[in-house]
Amino acid sequence: MEGQEKLRSASAVVIGAGGLGCPASLYLAAAGIGRLTIADSDTVDLTNLQRQILYRTDSLGAQKVVAARTVLHAVNPDVEVVPVAARVSATEMDELARGADIVLDCSDNFATRHAVNRACVAHKKPLVSGAAIRFDAQLMVFDLRKPDAPCYACLFPEDAEVEEVQCSQMGVFAPLTGVVGAVQAMEALKLLVGTGESLSGRLLLIDAHRADWRTVKVAKDPRCAVCGK
Repeated sequence: MEGQEKLRSASAVVIGAGGLGCPASLYLAAAGIGRLTIADSDTVDLTNLQRQILYRTDSLGAQKVVAARTVLHAVNPDVEVVPVAARVSATEMDELARGADIVLDCSDNFATRHAVNRACVAHKKPLVSGAAIRFDAQLMVFDLRKPDAPCYACLFPEDAEVEEVQCSQMGVFAPLTGVVGAVQAMEALKLLVGTGESLSGRLLLIDAHRADWRTVKVAKDPRCAVCGK
């Protein structure tokens, strides 16, 4: 009962209502989170239905966050779902992080991920970050309430040259997005309730093609431009 009360009074922000954000939001709502803010600027397209499990053919053309709210309320009408039908700016992300207990990054580009990370570092809010492309996925918790915890930029520096790849161009194995989104929800719920051991300081790597899961330790970078001294 104590854990359920913590969830009911908690506020989570999900950035991205696509392949990862759909299952993550669904599990958070079903678990009884009190307030769930979902940000995404896209509308539902037929090609989304392969992996974005909140939408149906009658959702085509609708704003994703609006369609998502309808489904989530059908699952749990007691959850306050706040749709943000826009690509949030750095200032808006800062405001969202300030008012949240936890943030889930389910976006599909580095610019957004770094903006989310900066906001979470600034307000010391735990961040659950996931990504999936083709048959590969990665997931990590950045528990920024802890002074020795790394941030996203410790792992992927903002000035690094990284090839930008997206599911719309490269494809993704649909069940893998469901796995990653579900694990993101799992980690978020554990942090909100205060139970178990999180993926803070460990990068989870999933190779769906080989059915291989492994973790790699990630340390805080003292020279990090975002969270370093």
